[in-house]
Amino acid sequence: MLLQFDRLANDRTDRVGVEIHSLIIAGWAGRDAAAIEHHIEELAALGISRPSTTPLYYRVAAQTLTQENRLTVLGPDSSGEVEPVIVAMADGLWVGIGSDHTDRKAEASGIALSKQLCGKPVGSQLWCYGSVEDHWDELVLRSWATIDGKRVLYQDSPVSSLRTPRDLIRRHTGSSTLPAGTLMFCGTPGAIGGIRPGTRFEMELSDPVLDRKLTHSYDVDVLPVVS
Repeated sequence: MLLQFDRLANDRTDRVGVEIHSLIIAGWAGRDAAAIEHHIEELAALGISRPSTTPLYYRVAAQTLTQENRLTVLGPDSSGEVEPVIVAMADGLWVGIGSDHTDRKAEASGIALSKQLCGKPVGSQLWCYGSVEDHWDELVLRSWATIDGKRVLYQDSPVSSLRTPRDLIRRHTGSSTLPAGTLMFCGTPGAIGGIRPGTRFEMELSDPVLDRKLTHSYDVDVLPVVS
């Protein structure tokens, strides 16, 4: 899947096309083991099976990645999740933003299945990972969803609630980096008021230390379920 990015490093910006051949979504990526267990129990009450391990790395078709500002889904039961993403290139690791948009109804049948059913929106801007690694825990994830015609704050959390990208990468590959052409979603904070669908999803990753933000947004078009 060919994606286009504007990369910012050392106050210089360049535009690159990147062929993504491997998409990985790190699930259950929080640092607080007790909070993860609580969430597992919540989902188990809804009929969703426990993960075999935490964190768990879902392989998803790279063709699901999209940078469009509209996402088409089947049925009314999907929702977005803001996540930091890591893009591996020949010259190192880069940080972006994405939404692990997921079909929640299908999640009860299988999380891996649900991951494949929706497009995965990602933004078009990247930061050099080295420029934020030393103050990673200061970064903040936020998202807004338009629900019943109203724009509401949907997620708001420092990334310190999640494992660092370097930790997730080491647990997955046994090394400190990813093969070039890999994109990894790095986990998400909980939704304020619970997971629910919306007609628009907006997201940002804020860096208060360097006073900058990565942003992306998309509208959701719902196809009817017919039989």
